[in-house]
Formats: sequence, C-alpha cells, structure tokens
Amino acid sequence: MFTKVTCGWGPGGGASASPGAGAQVDPHAEDISGIDNLLEEGGPLEPQDVAEVEGELDGQAGPSVEDRLVERTADLQRLQAEFLNYKRRVDRDRALIADNATYKVLQPIVEVLDTIDRAREHGELEGGFKAVAEQLERIVAGLGLSRFGEPGDAFDPTVHEALSHLGEDAGVEVPTAKVVAKAGYKINDRVVRAAQVLVVDPVDD
Repeated sequence: MFTKVTCGWGPGGGASASPGAGAQVDPHAEDISGIDNLLEEGGPLEPQDVAEVEGELDGQAGPSVEDRLVERTADLQRLQAEFLNYKRRVDRDRALIADNATYKVLQPIVEVLDTIDRAREHGELEGGFKAVAEQLERIVAGLGLSRFGEPGDAFDPTVHEALSHLGEDAGVEVPTAKVVAKAGYKINDRVVRAAQVLVVDPVDD
C-alpha cells in the first residue's frame, strides 16, 4: 500500500510531486522505469520495445509453475523413497523376530525328535505313541524345521559336528560322515543343531 502523493507547482511553473510525511516509495519503481520512459516518449511501441518491457517484467517474476512443479515432484519422490526404505526395514525386522521366535520354540523339541528316532529304530514306535510322534513331526515340518545328515555325506564343518575320526577309508575321496550319531536340524538355512557324525578320511597316496 502506498501513501498518496501531493502535487504542486515547482520552480519554472512545472508540476512537481513530493511524497507526504511517512510516504513509502514503490520498491519496483526503478524496475519499471524503462516502461515509464517509453510512455513519456509517446508514439506506438515497437516490437523491440515490447520485448524490452517483457524482459524487465520477467526479471522480477518468481519461480514459474513448471519450476515449482519440478520441485514438488522431487520432494514427493524423496518422501516416497524414504517411506519404502522404512517399510523394508520394518518388514526385515518383523521377519527376524518371527524367525527367532520359531527358533526358540523348536530348539528344545529337537531332543524330543531324537527320542522318537531311537524308538523308531528299536521298533517301539507303535499305537497311540506312533500317531502322536507322526503328528509332531508334521507340525514342526510345517514350521520350517527340516532334518539333514546321512551316512556318506561329505563332511561340512558348518553343518556337521565331528565326534570322532575312524581313520582312513579307501572308498572315499574327501572326509566323509561314516556314521550319523544324531541327525542335524535347521530352519530354512539356519542350523538349529549340527549333525553329530563319525568321520573317515581318504587314504593318502
């Protein structure tokens, strides 16, 4: 808002304008001085004059709609990327918590499965005990628990625990699990218990 300007007759009979007390000067007055000069000269505006005026006005304009749209789009893309990263971390943490809970529940059941195996080997898995044992095995398998370790498997220290070495065996080319004392169990790729085995080595040439 600008203060009213009073006019009077200055020296030489010309009109003069002076701002009143506390008057505010238009901050863009100098920016459009080129327009005032063109109007004072009179006559039609030439194309180059119009271009000059538009250039002065464009110089005072703020960011264009396109620039603001690009800026807002970049902001939205950044927020979307941050949300996706957050969601991935949450999903990963939830999966890890679920795996740890399953591991803690199934780890002690492995000993029960050992007892079932021994009973099966001695022909004592019969009647109602057999039905319960088979149901338990189905349940733990559904939770992702799987058994591994068979005689003849190549010895792997990441999944096998060597209880003893039985010497050399000409029938093997690499250290091999000759006897499986206790089967190993794992949940997906996580070992719950390593298979306990007796190992034989290949014959040295």
